[in-house]
Amino acid sequence: MKYLWIAALFLGSMAGYGGATSAPTAPKPGSLESYKDWTIGCDNRNRCEAVALLPEGADWPDSPVSLGIARNAGPDAEAEMWIDHDERHGRAAISILIDGRKLAGATSDGATAELRGPQVAALAMAMARGGVMEVRAGKRVIGRPSLAGSAAALRYMDARQGRAGTTTALVAKGKLDPTAVRPAPVAPAIKRMLIPVGPAPAALWREELTAVGVQTGCADEMRDGPVPELYSLSRTQTLVVVSCGAGAYNVTSVPLIATGVPGRRIFRNAVFDFQPGWSEDSAKPMLVNARFAPEASRLESYAKGRGLGDCGGSEAYVWDGTRFRLVEARAMGECRGSWHWITTWSAQVVD
Repeated sequence: MKYLWIAALFLGSMAGYGGATSAPTAPKPGSLESYKDWTIGCDNRNRCEAVALLPEGADWPDSPVSLGIARNAGPDAEAEMWIDHDERHGRAAISILIDGRKLAGATSDGATAELRGPQVAALAMAMARGGVMEVRAGKRVIGRPSLAGSAAALRYMDARQGRAGTTTALVAKGKLDPTAVRPAPVAPAIKRMLIPVGPAPAALWREELTAVGVQTGCADEMRDGPVPELYSLSRTQTLVVVSCGAGAYNVTSVPLIATGVPGRRIFRNAVFDFQPGWSEDSAKPMLVNARFAPEASRLESYAKGRGLGDCGGSEAYVWDGTRFRLVEARAMGECRGSWHWITTWSAQVVD
């Protein structure tokens, strides 16, 4: 199942503003591609992640297993694989078999097993050619991830990273030397504004609550919802997170910036270099399941596509003194059993 708002998430970036950053343009998170029972995406540094999905129409398993292959860009980067499994299986020796032949193994920490390097490269080639994969914990089969579409997804990864035709490719191998592989693009550097430690901002007065309701268009939702959350950003600026409705698993809110003295504060919509969550209007950003961490100057929005949490989109920003700058975006466009959301944008945060 796909959600149109997830596609809009990748296309809805707004024009950039001046600010303290080395990135001259607005962020452009990568898109996701699906091939049968696999989906893949790459971020702005060409790190790619390919994830196995449940087959179309399949029932949710009693003991789900999530599996994926990731690789950084650049000639020296090795592939890595993760296997997330039900914690009921505990710590165990995890084995991966293709068409009945064991090709790789790792030790689980009780929820996740990780593999790296040549073991993953050999496994990827076998997956592209194989028919049936089994994941075992000890002697028990705990999952049979589909291989349908894995070859196409891994070929996409090779092509996107400029590996096709080289000895470093996972599937599209050739004779070219690793030096033919493109280097990884440099991550944009976002300078965050340190937020001073101090007393909590004064709660909004009644007249200010009325003004906030008008500014956000959320007056009705505010009556029955929680009071706005206030966080100091500087001596003169306050982040105000205004509740604007809730569903079964998503809570929406509108972020404002307040300036002035309590009782007579002025409110404006917070500015983002990439619109978060369910924003439909560039002038009115809308957060979902928002969380603000003052110690990191970090604001997060996390929208589930459905209650199981196996699809949706998330964004994380840092405050640079004038606006919120995107430092991480993740997405999963297919609601088909993967709780690993693919990174589509990443940036380096500097103080």
